[in-house]
Amino acid sequence: MPGMVLFGRRWAFGSDDLVFPGIFELFLRVLWWIGILTLYLMHRGKLDCASGGLLSSYLIVLIILLAVIICTVLAIVCVSMKGTICNPGPRKSMSKLLYIRLALFLPEMVWASLGASWIADSVQCDKTVVNGIIATVVISWIIIFSTVVTIIIVFDPLGGKMAPYSSAGPGHLESHESSQLLTGLRTAATSVWETRIKLLCCCVGKDDQTRVAFSSTAELLSTYFSDTDLVPSDIAAGLTLLHQQQDSIRNNQEPDEVISHSPEPAQEADLDAELENCHHYMQFASAAYGWPLYIYRNPFTGLCRVGGDCCRSRTTDYDLIGGDQLHCHFGSILQTTGLQHRDFIHISFHDKGLFRPPGSPHGFNVDGAKRLCQRCDAVLHESVLYGRTVYELPFLVALDHRKESVVVAVRGTMSLQDILTDLSAESETLDLECEAQDCLAHKGISQAARYVYQRLINDGILSQAFSIAPEYRLVIVGHSLGAGAAALLAIMLRKAYPEVRCYAFSPPRGLLSKSLHEYSKNFTVSLVLGKDVIPRLSVTNMEDLKKRVLRVIAHCNRPKYKILLRGCWYELFGGDPDNFPTELDGGDHRDLTQPLLGEQSLLTHGSSAYSFFSDSPLDSPTKYPPLYPPGRIIHLEEEGTAGRFSCYTTQYTARWAHESEFSRILIGPKMLTDHMPDILMRALDSIVSDRATCISCPAQGGPHVDLV
Repeated sequence: MPGMVLFGRRWAFGSDDLVFPGIFELFLRVLWWIGILTLYLMHRGKLDCASGGLLSSYLIVLIILLAVIICTVLAIVCVSMKGTICNPGPRKSMSKLLYIRLALFLPEMVWASLGASWIADSVQCDKTVVNGIIATVVISWIIIFSTVVTIIIVFDPLGGKMAPYSSAGPGHLESHESSQLLTGLRTAATSVWETRIKLLCCCVGKDDQTRVAFSSTAELLSTYFSDTDLVPSDIAAGLTLLHQQQDSIRNNQEPDEVISHSPEPAQEADLDAELENCHHYMQFASAAYGWPLYIYRNPFTGLCRVGGDCCRSRTTDYDLIGGDQLHCHFGSILQTTGLQHRDFIHISFHDKGLFRPPGSPHGFNVDGAKRLCQRCDAVLHESVLYGRTVYELPFLVALDHRKESVVVAVRGTMSLQDILTDLSAESETLDLECEAQDCLAHKGISQAARYVYQRLINDGILSQAFSIAPEYRLVIVGHSLGAGAAALLAIMLRKAYPEVRCYAFSPPRGLLSKSLHEYSKNFTVSLVLGKDVIPRLSVTNMEDLKKRVLRVIAHCNRPKYKILLRGCWYELFGGDPDNFPTELDGGDHRDLTQPLLGEQSLLTHGSSAYSFFSDSPLDSPTKYPPLYPPGRIIHLEEEGTAGRFSCYTTQYTARWAHESEFSRILIGPKMLTDHMPDILMRALDSIVSDRATCISCPAQGGPHVDLV
């Protein structure tokens, strides 16, 4: 930090990012130089052939050129090691060194071209010399090509607009002109991000909803990144520092007071019952992902188990709309849930579904059959032309005779359309008839829930299910994005089905307004594993994470390469985290005030507070208000502090948690893996088994559970 300014534009790397690439190039160049020098000294007597003089000159000049390049790269590495992330002053000479290094590519390219030409005319010379020179020519062009690829990677499309900030001081950044430039930069950044998203999602449909999702996602990403001069390695270093800081704070905290007596029997029984329900319904949430998750969870036997279903032809018992791949999904669903064919009312994947024709064990009446057949034709026609669009989530509806429930399982994120739904993060007001006052929710997920709601009601899917089992109750489940959609769907169906229950596995935090969060506690249970990032993920939490990353970067006095080396060691092998103060001290320390663009804008004198632009779009209470997770929350935590490579089975504890415990993103190796449905299922298997064992074994002083 800040990004390097070369040729009048900013690039996506810092002056302290060249340590590791420079050392790698230095290693290759030194080996190359030693090899060429050895080749010349040992075989110069064999260059008396035709064109041997040219080859001798080629080797001599190449030895000298490589020596100059090695010295230049060595200087770049040494300068890049100086200073800190927020103190680029000792690295001011870096731009000149890079200009010299880039200029040296010109004679290197010319000499590589001449070498290729001369070697073609020197086939009569010693084979060892010829092969050695061919190798040097090939290596030269590989390095040149790699450099071109690297330049393309670090090219910043906004570099031309950001360069004025990177050469301005704090005084200029406070001017009216700077404010206008920053507004223009955000507009340009939105356009660039929208272009990137359209290229990435080129196979997604072109309907109005998709275009709105593109714009919404581009605006979110541009506003999050456009007001800082962070390069990717700065973010990596900041997250590394923040992880060690969080671990250090947790290790230094006084142990929480532990209630020595047993918890209230009603509370413990409720937790046991809900854990058993979560363990049961998580199978449906996993089944909604279809065959990819099943094969992933069963890599050796899964394909054999569902292979027969994939190749099975249509039967009269049930009908699949949309191709043979749906038979694979259906086979995996049967294996995961343990249900029978006749227990399923509806299964949809990519907006194509399983519908019961008349005459099946759960047949419709004639009018309902005609209506569904017309719907099948319309859905199939739409799917062939456009495929599944944004905000449309696959789901299944089944009869669970063991729990006497009609289960609606909504699939989580598995496609680009789903990612766009996740990133449509602004809030919208829901038209609900409930006691909640401010009915705000995540826009993308609420649109997805509304789509499922319309399919369930308008297509008569729920009516058909309850006509078969009127005494059953409605249960809605989902994982990740599906969990958020399931929670909102339960709220929408609450009036029509007062006994509805929802089990949301790893739901996103930024989902419901405070009043809807409180309202959903009556019928929704959320399950969170460990440091899972998604239940802590919201726009406000991401903005808080950015501030904390910038704060810890500003307060660290170590060079970036040492931070990254220490971070890699800590993530791989653990150990004691480095000690970092949790607050910026006063006095002679310079405090972080504004993460603006420019070399001196991150750190300024004067204020002891940590603040940002008050008009930051991400701080807008109207567009991005604070949102909360759904329902009551069960938190599964690992017992003890096992090492990175523990050979013992992980043990978990379960407890009721307050939503405020998920108001900050925790950094760690398991922040992503704890979100995976197979890991969550394994944790549920373990904890339900352990608690069942504790109940069945002879009690000694009664059960004991630590309450935090």
